[in-house]
Amino acid sequence: MFFSMDIQPARKGDCLLLHFGAQSKPGLVLIDGGPGNVYRPHLKPRLKRIREARGLGEQDPLVLDLLMVSHVDDDHIRGILDLTREEIEAREARRPGMVNVLSFWHNSFDELIDHDPGDLTASMKTQFGEAAVSGGSELSDAERLAVEEESSEHPEVVTSALKVLASIEQGFRLRLDAEGLGFPRNPEFGGKLILARKDAEAIEIPGGLQFTVLGPMQRELEALRKKHIAWLEDLKKRGKSPSAALAAYVDSSVANLSSIVLLAEAGGKSILLTGDARGDKVLEGLELAGRLGPGSSTIRVDVLKVPHHGSANNLDRDFFERIIAGHYIFSGNGEHGNPERETLEMLFNARGNSGYTVHFTYPVDTVDAARQKDWAKEQQKERSRRKKNPAQEVRPDWSPAEHSLAAFLQDHDDFAAKFRIVQEGEPHVINLLDELGY
Repeated sequence: MFFSMDIQPARKGDCLLLHFGAQSKPGLVLIDGGPGNVYRPHLKPRLKRIREARGLGEQDPLVLDLLMVSHVDDDHIRGILDLTREEIEAREARRPGMVNVLSFWHNSFDELIDHDPGDLTASMKTQFGEAAVSGGSELSDAERLAVEEESSEHPEVVTSALKVLASIEQGFRLRLDAEGLGFPRNPEFGGKLILARKDAEAIEIPGGLQFTVLGPMQRELEALRKKHIAWLEDLKKRGKSPSAALAAYVDSSVANLSSIVLLAEAGGKSILLTGDARGDKVLEGLELAGRLGPGSSTIRVDVLKVPHHGSANNLDRDFFERIIAGHYIFSGNGEHGNPERETLEMLFNARGNSGYTVHFTYPVDTVDAARQKDWAKEQQKERSRRKKNPAQEVRPDWSPAEHSLAAFLQDHDDFAAKFRIVQEGEPHVINLLDELGY
């Protein structure tokens, strides 16, 4: 039986394939498609290789038992939109498509907040301009800085929330694409939102795979909806500046509640898929599902996809102390500073040199080069903020010895030996049961 995690290089985003089932009838799940320039150079060739390995003819589509977008964010959704666009073009040209999707899991943001997508995007455009809802274009650095100055949240929380809001139209477009292609959306949930509920039964996927939903959680979703309604009313009454109005909406719940968090299990093995959820919310979801006790109790999984590309702002050391994995996946190329050195330090301090493997989607030097650029960019923003607020702290100049991942690994040889790097053009597969072989 197969149960393998297939990791794609996805720039600053996520793109994963989960193989399961018997050799005679293999199953496949696609989780996220990364941002732009991931589908064509990486995901599409991998899907073709899997199709060839299964001996499918040109007229035979590759069956995706499940296609899932963990949350609405260009880093996760753009590659799936590239896929659906090609599928629509093939259908219009009466050519065979590449895939046949049996189930499509997706919580669009407008449904999460129970707001008409047309009204929502129109409201966002009116207040903040086209860039606020245009996916990968996002707001300019100056516009984002203005929001950060108005917000009490950490700058990374601001960035994450703005990226979700900027992808509202992408999420709505993906829904329309999926409907046009006949992808059944959330059929295992009666077509409704995918939510975590106390002691809910696992969802069975034919072929021996099951998923337990750990997030988003109902009570927090209700709180977000109330905040959204209050925000819209506040916009009408007070006439705030766009940056102040957007800052009033930004908080950690926006990105966190947009992420579907799942525990996948097959053949006695387990994979924890966390999207961009906060570490403490992943722990709460495990407790809600009855898979983790309160306090300092622990759970063992075979694979952990580290949340939010290894952002330290999303994690604490107790996350790695309570969720003990055999494999840790860090998906990120250094953009937005992720994966962060502080996160690796948390993992090392929690696990030491016990048996586990760390998987990076890009070489450490490549990640550090992007992280250094991001460091300088954030430093400049902090200097700009200090002109208005003398109490604003400004980070020191980048020091390779103190801030790079490479230096930390050089100081911890045993930890460095645990690293495995995804090689471009080559499969990077974690086999938990039978070896996949392609």
